[in-house]
Formats: sequence, C-alpha cells, structure tokens
Amino acid sequence: MLRVLDAARWAPSGDNAQPWRFVVRGPLAFDVYGYDTRAHCVYDLDGWASELAHGALLETIATAATRERMHARISMPEEHESRPLCYRIALESDEAIVTDPRVDAITQRTVQRRAMGTRRLTDGERSALEEAARPARMAWFETLRDRAPVAALCTRNARIRMTIREAYDVHRTVIAWHASTSEDRMPDASLGANRLLLATMHGAMATFARLDRVNRVMGTLVPRVSLDFVPGIRCSAWLALIAEHPPSSLDDRVAAGRAVQRVWLTATTLGLQMQPQYTPLLFARYARDERRFTGDARAIVRARDIDADLGALLGAGDAPKAVWLARIGPQRPVPGRSLRLPLTRLMVSSPPGQLPAPQPLP
Repeated sequence: MLRVLDAARWAPSGDNAQPWRFVVRGPLAFDVYGYDTRAHCVYDLDGWASELAHGALLETIATAATRERMHARISMPEEHESRPLCYRIALESDEAIVTDPRVDAITQRTVQRRAMGTRRLTDGERSALEEAARPARMAWFETLRDRAPVAALCTRNARIRMTIREAYDVHRTVIAWHASTSEDRMPDASLGANRLLLATMHGAMATFARLDRVNRVMGTLVPRVSLDFVPGIRCSAWLALIAEHPPSSLDDRVAAGRAVQRVWLTATTLGLQMQPQYTPLLFARYARDERRFTGDARAIVRARDIDADLGALLGAGDAPKAVWLARIGPQRPVPGRSLRLPLTRLMVSSPPGQLPAPQPLP
C-alpha cells in the first residue's frame, strides 16, 4: 500500500497544488480526501480543475496497484457530499493481473513548456493515445496549417491570464523563483521562458500595480508569442479530448481526469511529452455559464471571444464536451520540474477541513 501511495503522489494537478491527503484505514485500505482550490484560485472557481486532478490521482493509484498484483477498488463519494470529498480505496490481491506497461511512466511523466520537435506522429502512436482516451475521443490538429489556429487561440487566451488581478494573485503564490525544482509549486525554470523574460516577469510581478504598468507600457505580445505561440506551432500536434457529453457531474469530471492520465502516461511510454492548455477551455466555460470570474470587464469580453473561437475550432457541438487540450511532441530535456510533497506529509491521521492556501515566496 505504501508503494502504491508513493507512486500515486506523482499524479498531475493544476499548478502542482496536490489537492489531496491520504488517511490509512487498514493494511490494504485507505481514504483519499480530495480538496479543491476554489477559495483562492481563479482557475478552479467551480472545483472542476481539482476534480480532474482527483481523477488523475485515482487512475495513478489503479495503475500503480497492478505492479503489486492488486486491483484498486474505488468507492466514489456522493455528488453533493460535503468537502473534502472522500474516495475510499481497497487494494485486493489478484494474481491474474498483469503489470500495466505504463507503471514506470508515473514518475517519468513531465510537462514540456518549451518548443518540441515537429515530427509527425505515427499511426501507431495516434492509435495508442486514442485507445487510452476511450470512451472519450480525440480531435487532432497535426499539420502546421492546423496547429497555427490552436496556437493563436492560446496566445489570445494568454492575454486574460497575464492581465487580470485574479490570475496575478494565483501566479505570485505558485511560482518558485530562482528554482529548478519545487515540492509544492512550479519552479520558474520549468515555465519555458528564457532568463531575460524570467527576470522581467519576476520584477514586474512584485506588485499588481507594477505588473499593470508594465503591461500598459510594454504590452503582453512578446511574452505571449514566446510562451504560447512559438511553442504552439513547434510540436507534433495538438489534441483535444472530447467526452461523450458535457461533464455535468463529479463522476464525469473524475472519469475525464482518469482518461487524461491514461493518455499522458501512454504518451510518456511512447517517448512523447505534453503541455496542457486547460485555461482556454476554462475561460470558455466561464463565458458559457456567465460566471463573472474577474472584475476586469475587458477580460469577460475576451472570454466570450475565446468561447466563440473554440466553437469554431472544435465545432459548436464538441466545444462544451472538451475536457482537455494539449500539445504533444517528442521528448526533450526539461530544465525544471515540479516535484511532490513527501508521502509523510500527504498521509494524515485525520483530514484537515481545508488545505492552506499557498503563500507568496520572495
């Protein structure tokens, strides 16, 4: 059980938030308490992003259990259960289980935010990724002509996250500056920016007033092109996971997160890397739901534009069903990496009411 949990902690989560804690109930039984970050994160106002991460964690547990010749029996919480959500796990021996070939990829999986190679994916690679996604299906954007509109969409979307106060409040707490690794944040070396841009970002983000002045004087085009457009065309493909129907329940969102992790682990075993681009889907959903996620009226209008652009890209029927958007390409070294909290800090005797919000670092 401890080996399974030690592998499970490497599951991905937004901004390396790790919104979970483990409570052991017996030699082969434990509870996963799933939290969300809606109280302090504009990217999780409805808790959906955290619930996707819960799904990725549960898929990681199930995958890691196969190495122990065990099946992970997962009992889901009720939809309207009070938070934190409690997922009950029992590990059951089964000698017929074969170790999942993706198990080693659990700790090898990384996010690649820099430019990737542009070689075409093989038919076998696409088939393996599509099989991992089922029952969700994939929409592919592979040629340069197809990749460019997705890159442009993400570049326009980046203007929202680079300018609104609500996103600034998140970024100043989740970035570990002058770091190549971090147990509970994103090290700045992993952000995909060169040293000059990192220095500019760090200085500008001292206060929101300073960031706002820099944005007004210098604009956001240069960082958006560097961090979004250029990497967006320098990849093998973009992929979107399209669910069978718009996710409307906890079960839907957890299932989507499990599919995302299967795809990501499969990509890793194939020698591929991914970079998620979740915020275009998020801001588009906020616009569809008429959720006022910021006090910046211009950003509200831009979110509506992102929703329209996403509908044009995926199709009006599929855009609300999209649960994941990412670019993919051949593996290359990653200069920085988010680590994870040690298992001793994730295992608790009783779950806290809520996890503490991260605090800004110097």
